Amino acid sequence: MTRSIEVRGLSRTFHTTVRRPGLAGTLRSLVNPERVAKHAVSDITFDVAPGELLALLGPNGAGKSTTIKMLTGILTPTSGEARVAGVVPYQERERNARNIGAVFGQRTQLWWDLPVRESFSILRDIYEVPKAEHATRLGEFDDILELSSFWDTRVRHLSLGQRVRCDLAAALLHDPPVVFLDEPTIGMDVVVKEQVREFLRHQVEERGRTVLLTTHDMTEVERLAERVVLINHGRLVLDGSLDEIRRKFGSTWQVRATLADAHTEVTALPGIAVLRQEGPQVVFGPESPDGPDSPTVHQALKAVIERYEVTGVAIDEADLEDVMRAAYVHAEAV
Repeated sequence: MTRSIEVRGLSRTFHTTVRRPGLAGTLRSLVNPERVAKHAVSDITFDVAPGELLALLGPNGAGKSTTIKMLTGILTPTSGEARVAGVVPYQERERNARNIGAVFGQRTQLWWDLPVRESFSILRDIYEVPKAEHATRLGEFDDILELSSFWDTRVRHLSLGQRVRCDLAAALLHDPPVVFLDEPTIGMDVVVKEQVREFLRHQVEERGRTVLLTTHDMTEVERLAERVVLINHGRLVLDGSLDEIRRKFGSTWQVRATLADAHTEVTALPGIAVLRQEGPQVVFGPESPDGPDSPTVHQALKAVIERYEVTGVAIDEADLEDVMRAAYVHAEAV
C-alpha cells in the first residue's frame, strides 16, 4: 500500500552540558564538562496514507516538533528511518523541499519587508512554477482565505491571522503532495480559524494532499482529523481513529430519554445501566465504563430507541479535550 509518510523506529537524542552552580562549578564544567543525553523522540513508528489528515498530539515537550523537523529534513535522526513521498528527507533535502509544504505557527517563510504579493512571486521563481499555474493557485487560495484584500501589504504589518493565511498559501504554491502544520492556528480568532479549517478540508478532500498536523486545539482535531497519533516523552503511546480513542478513554457518556409512557417499566440493557429515573425521564450510562465491550454512545442510543417508545432523546458525551486528557493520564501511568 502506498504511503505518503513512513516512519520506522525514528529516534532523536540531544546532548547537553550540565552547568554546575558557582564559580568553582563553572570552572569544573569548562575543564571536565558533564554531558547528559535527552531523548526527545524514542523509537516511534507510524504511516500516513495519501489524502489523509493525521493529528500528531501530545503535551508540551512530548517530541512533536522534533518529529516534524526530522520529517522536513531540518534535523537528522539519531537512529531509525523516515520517508516522505518516497524521499529520505534528511539525505535529499532539496528534493524533499519540493515535495512538502510546511507552516510553523510562530515563524514565517515570507519576506518581512516585502508585500505579500512579492513574496509569492519570489517563491514562484524558487520552485519554478509556471506563471499561469501560479495565478490559478493564488485565485483558488484567495477564494477561501481572502488574501487579495491585504496581499499588497508588507508582511511586518499583517495581523497574526493574515500572516498565517499567507503562510498556508505560500506553503502550497508549488503544489506539494505532503504538508506539515505545526500549531498553525495558535493565537487566531475563531473566524480565521474556521477559514483555515475550511481551507485544509478542501486541500485534503478535493486535492488529495497528505497533512500532518500538530495542535493543542481539540476542536480543530475533531473537525479535521479522523486519526490521531499520541506521543508522550518522545514515545508513541496511541495510534488510532477518533472513534477508537473515544471508546477507550471517553466512555463517560449518558443517554437521556423521555418515555412516551411514564409508567413503562425500565430495565438495564446489555452493557447499559439505568442511572436514574424521574417519571418519564430516564438516564442511561455504561455499565462498565472501562470494560472492553462497553457500548459506544451511538450503540446505546440505538438500543434504547429499539427497546422503548420515546418522545425525545439527548446525548451527554465527554468532549474530545476530556478524552485526550484521560489518554495523557493513562500514558503517564504506563
